[in-house]
Amino acid sequence: MIESLLVANRGEIACRVFRTCRARGIATVAVHSDADAGALHVREADAAVRLPGAVPADTYLRGDLIVKAALAAGADAVHPGYGFLSENAEFARAVLDAGLVWVGPPPGAIEAMASKTRAKELMAAAGVPLLAPVDPATATGADLPLLLKAAAGGGGRGMRIVRELADVEEELKAASAEAASAFGDGEVFAEPYVERGRHVEVQILADAHGTVWALGTRDCSLQRRHQKVIEESPAPGLPDELRAVLREAAVAAARAVGYRGAGTVEFLISPQGRPYFLEMNTRLQVEHPVTEEVFGLDLVALQLAVAEGAALPAELPAARGHAVEARLYAEDPAAGWAPQTGRLHALDVPGPELFPVAAAAPRLRVDTGYSDGDTIGVHYDALLAKVIVWAPTRAEALRALRHALRRARVHGPGTNRELLVRSLGHPDVTEGRFDTGFYERHLDALTTPVPGERYAAVAAALADAAARTTGGTLPARLGGWRNVGAPAQRKTYGEHEVRYRATRGGFVVEADGADEGDGADGADGGDIGDEVQVIAAGPHRVSLEIGGVVRHFEVRAYGDEVHVDSATGAYRLIARPRFSETGHRAPPGSLLAPMPGTVVRLAPGLAEGTRVTAGQPLIWLEAMKMEHRVTAPASGTLTALHAVPGRQVEVGALLAVVTDADAQDVQEESSP
Repeated sequence: MIESLLVANRGEIACRVFRTCRARGIATVAVHSDADAGALHVREADAAVRLPGAVPADTYLRGDLIVKAALAAGADAVHPGYGFLSENAEFARAVLDAGLVWVGPPPGAIEAMASKTRAKELMAAAGVPLLAPVDPATATGADLPLLLKAAAGGGGRGMRIVRELADVEEELKAASAEAASAFGDGEVFAEPYVERGRHVEVQILADAHGTVWALGTRDCSLQRRHQKVIEESPAPGLPDELRAVLREAAVAAARAVGYRGAGTVEFLISPQGRPYFLEMNTRLQVEHPVTEEVFGLDLVALQLAVAEGAALPAELPAARGHAVEARLYAEDPAAGWAPQTGRLHALDVPGPELFPVAAAAPRLRVDTGYSDGDTIGVHYDALLAKVIVWAPTRAEALRALRHALRRARVHGPGTNRELLVRSLGHPDVTEGRFDTGFYERHLDALTTPVPGERYAAVAAALADAAARTTGGTLPARLGGWRNVGAPAQRKTYGEHEVRYRATRGGFVVEADGADEGDGADGADGGDIGDEVQVIAAGPHRVSLEIGGVVRHFEVRAYGDEVHVDSATGAYRLIARPRFSETGHRAPPGSLLAPMPGTVVRLAPGLAEGTRVTAGQPLIWLEAMKMEHRVTAPASGTLTALHAVPGRQVEVGALLAVVTDADAQDVQEESSP
């Protein structure tokens, strides 16, 4: 029996495993980097051991240090979570060699599936349907498009889509470099890229007594940069015959490697309904909660039971209803999914009060590794929380999850919350017509500015005024009275300047800066005094009558950062100083770091004096487990290079300078 368990991981998954351990009476041990010293998973554990350093290579990827930590803390078992060392056979062996219980599959099974190329050979022998591999060196136009994939690891790292033969060599080098950086293995292989395919997977659970469960299907097609955003179970719209084929193939894959514990077999479904094996994840998946909710199971508890030698029941539990999970990321989808960092002031998703307790009522679940006041750093992925809803039907689950996200308070760095809300209501999603290319086709429409930001700015300005007023409230404006009784006060949030003044009748409000999409309600920028009535204004709540409809705005200010929540949208505003300050301006052609991160590599041969072309990738930054390319702003000459591989940079840091070719020609002509 396991008495004390160390989780060789961090954040949300560590907190998730600890929750089950507490319910089962198992003591918990956390490990943490210096950057995570005050993290939620550390605070929730019974004991914690420091892993000196901040970057994963020095901490969460150091299996030797983690085994020592388990022994020092008196743990008798190790759970790997997902990511980091969760699919590392050598680490699993080290845990077992130390006399500890490994809560995962046998090292041999991990090893068999660790390389996607070797895994495909095993699956072919087991009769699992596969995509035929393609040799990039002999590929022809008939083989296009190609998908290049890292043989080790996952999460979209080392993955490229190639549509032109001329790009194969360059993309192979880039994919190999990214794979080597992420997984320590630069092996890359190629296979046909299936346009408009769906990503469907099967959760499996196996014991040491010959029983293998195939727990339904999950659809994970809604992805950005080959990483999942929204998942659901069961996968919608699949014929019963196809579901049976997927379950049988998943069980065959598990038996082929003598699998034990929880794992996932992933498939690509072509538009014609043909399934192809992608890979087997020999660990718990991020999206496992949707399977738990549909089957009424605790997969972590079952992992622990199997590790203790227990046998699974011969009969699978019955599935019921539908579950959908949305991953709330600290990122800006409109800016190339750039990660966002900083203080998380508040994270609150409406709970049971939103969904009354009843047998057929939707249920809400939030899995997170953060709480109010925590800092979101640059070293790890951008996942803030997973918001999961179960409901009797898919339509109810989508609607309830969308409503819960809309009502959530997420104060701090920018997130993908609005993208999730719009995605869950998109016709292609609600009608089940989506595939892995959904965001490539619809991202622009899904990231247009949220309408109504002008009114949020008005609410923020009035709340600020109320906070500085004796009694904490402002008088409401009555009618259209315009007899000025006091000079106008001004507050500016982004592009919105709000002017307000007290009058004999109450309050007059004006605002500049029209919102995109506001034309429908008659707003056209400028004076909105005749359009908006101030019903009530306090430091944290403002009620405005807009076009005859009363809207309520909840306002919270954290210094110059102001968050305004309403039933129609959430807004993150930055108060601008009344008088602009002159400061350092970067020279023309500057390449600035779009986010804090680490310089991982430069374009081959890049040096001062190199000629570059507009849009050419020059520098690669890594932040939150994602790579971001910094490209040349114009064609010209690289006249300064400050980026050095391995160096940490802050947002806005000067990486390089490209002197525009035209400007350079003018300069040369004017030289004596």
